[in-house]
Amino acid sequence: MNKPHFSLLALSVAISCILLPSQVFADRYTTTQHDFGGVGLMQTPSARMAPVGEFSFNANRTSPYSRYSISVQPLPWLEGTIRYMAITNREYGPEAFSGDQSYKDKAVDVKFRLWEESYWLPQVAFGMRDVGGTGLFASEYFVANKRFHDFDFSLGFAWGYIGNRGDIDNPLSIFGDNFNERPGRTQEQVGDFNQDAYFKGRPGIFGGVEYQTPWEQLKLKVELDGNDYQSEPQDNDQAQDSPINIGAVYQFSDAISFSAGWERGNTAMIGITLRTNLTNALPPKVLDPPVEPRQALPAGVSAKTVDWASVSERLRENAGFDVETIEQKGRELIVTGEQKTFRNEATGVARASRILDNSTGEGTYDWYTLVNKPRGMAVTETSIDASKLRDLHENRIDMAEMRRSLVNAIPSVLDTEVLHTEPLDKFTYGLSLGYNQNVGGPDGFILYQFLARVTSEYRFNRNQWIHASVAANLLDNFDKFRYDAPSQLPRVRTNIREYLTSSDVVLENLQYTHTKRIDRDWYVMGYGGLLETMFAGFGGEVLLRPHNENWAVGVDLNWVRQRGFKQDFSLRDYSTLTGHATGYLQTNFYDVLAKGSVGRYLAGDFGATLDLSRRFQNGITVGAWVTRTNVSAEEFGEGSFDKGVYFTFPFDAFFARSTTSSGTIAWNPLTRDGGARLSRRYQLYNLTQAADMSRFNDGFSSLRE
Repeated sequence: MNKPHFSLLALSVAISCILLPSQVFADRYTTTQHDFGGVGLMQTPSARMAPVGEFSFNANRTSPYSRYSISVQPLPWLEGTIRYMAITNREYGPEAFSGDQSYKDKAVDVKFRLWEESYWLPQVAFGMRDVGGTGLFASEYFVANKRFHDFDFSLGFAWGYIGNRGDIDNPLSIFGDNFNERPGRTQEQVGDFNQDAYFKGRPGIFGGVEYQTPWEQLKLKVELDGNDYQSEPQDNDQAQDSPINIGAVYQFSDAISFSAGWERGNTAMIGITLRTNLTNALPPKVLDPPVEPRQALPAGVSAKTVDWASVSERLRENAGFDVETIEQKGRELIVTGEQKTFRNEATGVARASRILDNSTGEGTYDWYTLVNKPRGMAVTETSIDASKLRDLHENRIDMAEMRRSLVNAIPSVLDTEVLHTEPLDKFTYGLSLGYNQNVGGPDGFILYQFLARVTSEYRFNRNQWIHASVAANLLDNFDKFRYDAPSQLPRVRTNIREYLTSSDVVLENLQYTHTKRIDRDWYVMGYGGLLETMFAGFGGEVLLRPHNENWAVGVDLNWVRQRGFKQDFSLRDYSTLTGHATGYLQTNFYDVLAKGSVGRYLAGDFGATLDLSRRFQNGITVGAWVTRTNVSAEEFGEGSFDKGVYFTFPFDAFFARSTTSSGTIAWNPLTRDGGARLSRRYQLYNLTQAADMSRFNDGFSSLRE
């Protein structure tokens, strides 16, 4: 399962996020979410944008609809929402395979701010609802907002669902009569962008006002709904006694708010929003060992009198630096190893420099150089002027001068004297919990599985290792999982049911990997074994990544064969050659990383994937991908093409101890076979992230500790 579905796991992450300190509500005029998810009133959006980095989980009920959504603000002018909706008075499908489960709709919304509010002009935004889902609730709209003291007024017009009342003639009809009617959506168009319907039909007017009461925790809303509910999807029209909706939002805390209202003049609404901000500072790392205090520098120290084994142990325990060798060249002390604890390399460098200074004494070495060598590949080295480091700690220089006294460079091969070689810890293991799910299918809205997972690693040397992962079922409701999605392509992902239900104990991964830096900016990796839950095989990757440049280019090529459903050592008949050429560009545009890949996918289709993501300074990443291949919409099936969003959370965003580990939650509307990529455990771009000096600079202030 290379892209797990959005599920209650996303809700658990949102609940975890509320434990983070939040400044989202420091402003009296904070934004609130509307019923469909995203900033707005009740049924309608507004032109307002949430603070950058805001992440909210919304759940509400307005009969016959139950809505669950996640809304995120990755950029100041861009809002994105993913949503599941239960239409509780319509069945999912024939009772023979769906029982009494209600129909489930999936959707993606976007909203763009066109310009900000000024003294005279309102804030204006353009948005699209249900832009890439079934299109049942699709709409395009423009909306403006203007604030007058405690009142925030909005006014807009919309085509499609939000404007179904059709108050005015379509102004675009001057370009042709085809703008007068909004075409319906065929089954083949489900999941596509449906551009043939954009801005067509009679638009409706919507708007309203949000009032911030003197009681700061309470906001009141009055809204003119642009929908008359007489053109509801699935012939599900609803009586509307009034187009005026009224509601209130009670802010229980910085992270939790409750909403209630009266909509359509006859229907109650109730909801809850959980929110945090992804730009929040990390929680204090109270479980980290304290920085080693500065000690009086010893006199008469030489390389022969230092206990280098003790230094190596302190570097590992206090600085997170797993030492390989300690060497010297003249008056430079060079420590080579791998940073395994601190995501910001500068934090580990600062701690390591203090340990080296305390151990070697003043005048013994002029420079301390730490070579970061993840998975046996020397990616970057950082050299610190020892005397400048002491000046910084005694406030004789500032951080700007310290930065000029620190050198980041590509590791070079030197003729050195080896002082200490640390034995390799060859075998490691760990225990953890795992989770699988299938969401929104006909067998049940949420099918879940909790696993106990044992992972282990045996390292032949620092460049070669075997990784294994075994998982055992603890709790699940997969006994309900009976439905196999239809497919006209080789079943490379749609037989997910068999993989999740065939065995209670599975061998998830058993892979040999060999990495190497072959030249100044070139890295290679080869691997083979049980590569993921559904495929075994072998492959390789090569990456060109110049040091401290904002671009990289990589190529991977893999021969794989489908694994047996029990995820043991058995194999099935299907095999294929798959691989991609990938370009990476770390832009200066809000720190967005753009990744573009072209190549052959698991089902034998050829195409391209565009992946855009933004990493915030605390390490949390928000991203989205879209894949188009030479498979037609009819062959691909419902969804038309592959797309989705994902969130990557460093674990130390939640815990009081530093770690380099992270987890990813991905959401794509449907599991299909087209555009499916091999889920590779290791990727060279991630393994060489120390080459990106922006990550180092994020933690540079820790040198003062």
